Amino acid sequence: MLLEKYEIVSSLFHGFDWSGFLHGGFAEMQSTVADGVEHILALEDGKKRLLHQVSALSKAFSLAVPHPKALEIRDDVAFFQEVRAQIVKYGVTDEQYGPESYDQAIRQIVERAIVPEGVIDIFEAAGIQKPDISILSPQFLQGIQAMPQKNLAVELLRKLLADEIKTRARKSVVLSEKFSEMLEETIKKYQNRTIDAAKVIMEMMAIAEEIKQADQRGEDLGLTSDEYAFYTALAENESAIEVLGDEQLAVIARKVLDVVRNNTTIDWTEKKSVRANLRRMVKRVLKHFGYPPDKQERAVELVIQQAELSAQEMTAD
Repeated sequence: MLLEKYEIVSSLFHGFDWSGFLHGGFAEMQSTVADGVEHILALEDGKKRLLHQVSALSKAFSLAVPHPKALEIRDDVAFFQEVRAQIVKYGVTDEQYGPESYDQAIRQIVERAIVPEGVIDIFEAAGIQKPDISILSPQFLQGIQAMPQKNLAVELLRKLLADEIKTRARKSVVLSEKFSEMLEETIKKYQNRTIDAAKVIMEMMAIAEEIKQADQRGEDLGLTSDEYAFYTALAENESAIEVLGDEQLAVIARKVLDVVRNNTTIDWTEKKSVRANLRRMVKRVLKHFGYPPDKQERAVELVIQQAELSAQEMTAD
């Protein structure tokens, strides 16, 4: 069973030379792993196949050790494991491919064969520096774009963008939905092979730039992150921007946030009467400031959604 699984995984690396991982120095090991990830990502459904098959190989290996034939291939298995580990670390997937306990067990076994000088880091192997705070710095994005392993660059940028969007999902309903849809649409085109990896990187860099501009927009308006979240809910209606302008919408956003804060209780989202009362107060604020009536209902709905999200943050604090 072990040898069968070994042949299956080896076939995924057909034509790829991983001897640098087995016999090279640490820098060559890093580079070989990065190239190995790129090789797998370039295959049709390669990521899913690799994750599944290496998990099966890990299980068989842990059962076969210390059979001599198992020990003969442990260095190769260590390489397969490292490629899988990097794909799991930087990949974006909700699926699970095999018990992680087998991965842990095999790592304890194969570490006897290879003692690395440090932890393998795909960023370092690709010749770019990890972002300290944000992925949105021009230098980091240029480093991503210059990576020779384009499919790996897509996975890295996809993961980092998803993390950035996730942090905004805890603050802004409108922005998180907007950026999530943009990223999902771009990745869908990539998975369907309608655009190549280089084009996907360009599109994701454009999303990163829009995220950066959105952050700057709130600062330019003099709004806190909480206030800006309500501003984006109100500004979803383009006619509101045309009629009221940014500054007035910022004033309304602050007022709406005050209303929400003054009417936030731990269980308010579960009480229909509290929600209804909040809805009436929000409508009163919008009417008072002359918010365009054509899409007022949509604005109120977004504000209520935002209020629910903000209430979770407020009560958590």
